[in-house]
Amino acid sequence: MTISSSGSSEEAPLLPPSKHEEVYLRFKPAKKRGIVAIVSLTGLLALFVSGTFVPSIPQIAKDLNSTPAIVSLAVSSSILAASLGSLIGATYSGFYGRKPIYLIGTPLLFAGSVGAAAAQSVPQLIFWRVIQSLGASPGLAVGSGVIGDIYKLEERGRALGIFFSAVLAGPALAPLVGGFAAHYFSWRLLQLWLGFVGLIVLVIVIFFFPETFHPGERGIDKADRDSLPKWRPVLLNPLKPLWMLRSPNLLAVTLAGFTTLLTDYVLLVPLAFTIGKKYGISNEAVIGACFLPAGLGNMIGAPLAGYIADQTVIRCRKQRGGEWYPEDRLRATYIGSLFLVPMTTLCSGLLTHYVSGRIGLILNLVCIFFNGIGVDFVLSPSAAYVVDLMHARSAEAMAANNGFRAFVMSLFIAGILPSVERYGVLITDAGTAIIAWIGFGLIVGTIRYGDRLRAVINVGFSTAENN
Repeated sequence: MTISSSGSSEEAPLLPPSKHEEVYLRFKPAKKRGIVAIVSLTGLLALFVSGTFVPSIPQIAKDLNSTPAIVSLAVSSSILAASLGSLIGATYSGFYGRKPIYLIGTPLLFAGSVGAAAAQSVPQLIFWRVIQSLGASPGLAVGSGVIGDIYKLEERGRALGIFFSAVLAGPALAPLVGGFAAHYFSWRLLQLWLGFVGLIVLVIVIFFFPETFHPGERGIDKADRDSLPKWRPVLLNPLKPLWMLRSPNLLAVTLAGFTTLLTDYVLLVPLAFTIGKKYGISNEAVIGACFLPAGLGNMIGAPLAGYIADQTVIRCRKQRGGEWYPEDRLRATYIGSLFLVPMTTLCSGLLTHYVSGRIGLILNLVCIFFNGIGVDFVLSPSAAYVVDLMHARSAEAMAANNGFRAFVMSLFIAGILPSVERYGVLITDAGTAIIAWIGFGLIVGTIRYGDRLRAVINVGFSTAENN
């Protein structure tokens, strides 16, 4: 699929490009597609690390003589580690560049995968899952930064949509692979396989991935070389990007993304104990296959949402006489945040509670599919909006967005299974749908009052001239 809508103009422009546009012409369209493929692979691997684990929870609990609720702590702890890892990776990518982050992260992923495979207790498993997640975590934040490095404003949404489409194949394939491996082989073998794939990614990055950071813009390029330490990296504060969230715009979009993604986790994390229990499914491979509609929805929704977001920017900019209003991109989230995300969550709860048999199962899978589409109709334009708004620090801004969201998510995930056990699936899903509608309200407020909110606190927003 061709990402750039102006590939021919990049190869033989009719007019000399401006100095600002030249930075986006460093790589030919084919090279750009190759770069997107590599960062998509790293992001896909990050979601495989998390997605293959959930269907294995019952087997892991039995193997380690524990309970599913206790083993699920490994999920929330790994999400917390991913939050911290993305902040560290994005912060250092702004100083040393994008490529070094991948060169450090993938060996950590390998070590964590081997350690998790050898774990003999839940604490050991949690420790190595944290290492594994730290290594995989830069995939989304730094990958989004890479897209911002090589694609200009009017092409960025579609490119990010394709990136997220490839990355979010993880939710489609990972649970299926995880369930199949758990049922027919071993969850330990699966962890070793993840480590081996990490080594393959490392080789690809070493030989085929160029540095994409804009020339002369890295922190190390601007620093006084004589003042840099000789034997260790520069010490940077990985939590500093979170300070960007004092901007009402960025905080509102981050919280809206959290409320959206929460519906995904509420539907999928307890799936073996909700849909699986309701419809008598105990085979881990079949449970894993039930995750497939969510991933397929993600894969369809992400590029479609990215395309619509780009077209929305172009159309609204034309209507404004060429003026760029960043929040116009968020208008592409309406169908997902208002309808698809909350309604599919509520309907799934009703179906699981009231409808038995094959019809109930099929309708539940349809809900999961459309939830997958809806999630990306919110997350993909929102990610492009964050990159647009903070283009010079896009990876850090995405890390702040993903990191804060993941931190809050890790707290909520620990309560999903207990909520289902205590209050039931209907109450849990209905409450989550209401939270998702609150997220829609945050997006509407951001679009309506975007200028005023950006004027409250300027955290270094980009302009049309430097975007």
